[in-house]
Amino acid sequence: MDRAFEGVVSGRVQGVGFRYFASEVAEELNLRGWARNLPDGTVAFCAEGSQKDVEEFLERMKQGPLCGRVDRVLGDWLPTAEGHLRFEIRG
Repeated sequence: MDRAFEGVVSGRVQGVGFRYFASEVAEELNLRGWARNLPDGTVAFCAEGSQKDVEEFLERMKQGPLCGRVDRVLGDWLPTAEGHLRFEIRG
């Protein structure tokens, strides 16, 4: 059964390729969803797939890309999401 996690990452996460990092990790784990920058300097995301793979995605989001710094990842588990076909980077 697929699960989804929708959350926000704070720290030095804009201007460091964080959304592209999230997209690469999601593709590696066969996840669907999205990532986008928010006006307050955070990055919002939704990841959907097997619970095991989404949990791995979250662990990688807590590390972030080498040139970034993750202070916190907050969010909630959802039973299902919007039925995304792939992981996309939103503007």
